[in-house]
Amino acid sequence: MDRLDAMEMAVAAIDEGSLAAAARRFGRSAAAATRAIALLEEGAGETLLLRSTRGLRLTEAGERHVAIWREVLNRLAEARMDQAPNAIGGTLVLTAPELFGRLKVMPVLESFLTAHPGVQARALLLNRVVDMVGEGVDVAIRLAHLQDSSLVAVKLGEVRQVVCASPTYLDRHGQPQEPAELSDHLCIGMNPDGNRELWTFRQNSGSARTRSAAVQTRLSTTSVAAALDVALRGQGLVRVLSYQVAEQLAVGRLRRVLIPFEPEAIPVHMIFRPNPRPWSPVRGFVDHAVPILRNELAQAAAVIDWLPST
Repeated sequence: MDRLDAMEMAVAAIDEGSLAAAARRFGRSAAAATRAIALLEEGAGETLLLRSTRGLRLTEAGERHVAIWREVLNRLAEARMDQAPNAIGGTLVLTAPELFGRLKVMPVLESFLTAHPGVQARALLLNRVVDMVGEGVDVAIRLAHLQDSSLVAVKLGEVRQVVCASPTYLDRHGQPQEPAELSDHLCIGMNPDGNRELWTFRQNSGSARTRSAAVQTRLSTTSVAAALDVALRGQGLVRVLSYQVAEQLAVGRLRRVLIPFEPEAIPVHMIFRPNPRPWSPVRGFVDHAVPILRNELAQAAAVIDWLPST
């Protein structure tokens, strides 16, 4: 492992929050990530990274070195692109949940294709888990806790399940203070098989344990966008993911309720096979999309965190 490889691994470890996650990004072992840090610390002559059960923490010297490494890696990437700006070519097949794909992934894919005219892409926007090998998918976006696999998973951020309604509805019907009160409200569901759903909440405010509340929905639809339209028109409470309503919450068109009972956040990952070739459309798209999508999700999370509890 040379110093540039070690720098990439170390920067990835800081971004991902663990050596194991950095190793997975590059299809390497955790031992390789540990060796990368040791190589850099030996060259620097001082400790750069502190490891504990809580995660990773840079020393003061580590912070200085990481800033330098990022600058070196960025300049190297720019130099490569100057030498071969259109070198990336081939076909990219990706999949994402339908609404997340439409709102977040497609704009990123469009900008990637604009930058790389030699790439063709197919986007499978489906609300099911796609067999990446069986269906020939290169990159997948998953909104879920992941099981261990041989695939590389890069965390992009988190989303939350939130219950919200329009101010008009809440002014007319009041605001539920706990999940049991949902039986007194009009609820909008997304169960195609009937008008009854189970919504998951924390068992108590501040508890890590969850419980399911049976919700009788007056209206049920298979479309999240349609359910949101109905909620915006003041027809009831809807349960959706935070990124789907961040803009409406920010401008006050929707208000969030039952905040203390929201279940734990759901991680968002980008998944791909290990060791993509440096100039393959997979590697190119991952490098292009990860910082953009991380920023998008961070902004949506900031809106959710900033809004006062109601």
